[in-house]
Amino acid sequence: MSDFQKMSRRVFLKNHAVAAAVAPLILRPGVLGAAGRPGANDRILIGVIGTGGRARQLMNQMPPDGRIVAISDCYIKRMEEAMAGKDVKWNMYQDYRKMFEKEKLDAVLVATPDHGRVLPCIRACEAGLDVFAEKPLTLTVAEGRVLVNVVRKTGRVFQVGSQQRTMEMNAYACALVRNSGIGRIQRVVGKCYTGPRTIPQLPEEPIPEGDDWDTWLGPTPYLPFNSKLQFGWMSWRNYSGGEMTNWGAHGIDQIQWALGMDGTGPVEVWPVTAGPNGKVSMRYANGVTVDFESPDIPPGGALFIGEKGRVKIDRNDFEVEPPELAKDAPDRAVRQPWEGPGWISRPHMQNWLDCIKTRKRPNADVEIGHRSVTICHILNIARELGRRLKWDPDKEQFVGDDEANACLDRPRRKGWELPQIA
Repeated sequence: MSDFQKMSRRVFLKNHAVAAAVAPLILRPGVLGAAGRPGANDRILIGVIGTGGRARQLMNQMPPDGRIVAISDCYIKRMEEAMAGKDVKWNMYQDYRKMFEKEKLDAVLVATPDHGRVLPCIRACEAGLDVFAEKPLTLTVAEGRVLVNVVRKTGRVFQVGSQQRTMEMNAYACALVRNSGIGRIQRVVGKCYTGPRTIPQLPEEPIPEGDDWDTWLGPTPYLPFNSKLQFGWMSWRNYSGGEMTNWGAHGIDQIQWALGMDGTGPVEVWPVTAGPNGKVSMRYANGVTVDFESPDIPPGGALFIGEKGRVKIDRNDFEVEPPELAKDAPDRAVRQPWEGPGWISRPHMQNWLDCIKTRKRPNADVEIGHRSVTICHILNIARELGRRLKWDPDKEQFVGDDEANACLDRPRRKGWELPQIA
């Protein structure tokens, strides 16, 4: 074992010891296998919900002990595209609930657009399935807490697609910051992530054949079909939080990890410059301030400034000044190989599959994903309202501000409601 591998093992054992200690140890039916049904100790049978571009990347990176057996998408063409050129032909379902009924699944991979992600995750958990859900995990803060409660009640293994949590370079850099390797943190600088836009007046277009538009809209207000909505959804507030929740879910997740704040969040957020893309800042209870202001910060990380030096965290990389603060840093020449950029999520999915077998909590457990994207949401709310807001991370409510609290949830169309589980 190389020195780097030894270091990585120490970091991961240290970082995940608490999570492992409290992980549920009860194996659900099917994990050890049953007559006619491979269990998790053989190959884990997986269904996919949402088969767009990101889903296909993940499907192509599935480790050998995960076997995709069925796919679901409200648009038949997307499923056909996902299977194009492949030797295997998966069963296709426009309604994922029918997939749950007819297929013998162990787990699901959920890669829908943001607004349609939480409900299938909840239904999968209630069906006894483990879940890998793409980030950002939610569209609102309120639905995230419902999801966490369902996951805990059902005892599912739930991995959020924040793959930097499984990258050894990120684990080392975050541990360096968290363990005072650069001294007391004085300030953190993040990227100024852009927010979503309000949908303009768009002309109605014919719904493509095989496209269930009503299902795609899901819980959001009904709008006539326009291709810019369905295929440009990340731009619109109805369906996404913009780059603040897209790349911001990665960068802010690294801030939370490096500062040791996985189970909490800031106590105050405020806009610095006006507008939906304006600079924003936040403050933790310990006084550490994070300023999202720089165009030069890597979108998947941040710059941490301490009394002794600074660390800039990037995806699977970092820089330390002065370098001697990281004498035991892994050599970049021998850092964990990722088999090219097309395989960047494979180790993260492997961690999920391993945890399905052991019933431990994965590296990016649902609570971690919820807490990180919650910060993205409340920063966007501060921009929208244009004022300083006090935040209670324990109650997940703004302090003394009914207008701001009303932004934590949104009305859902009839038939798309979430269960309320305390």
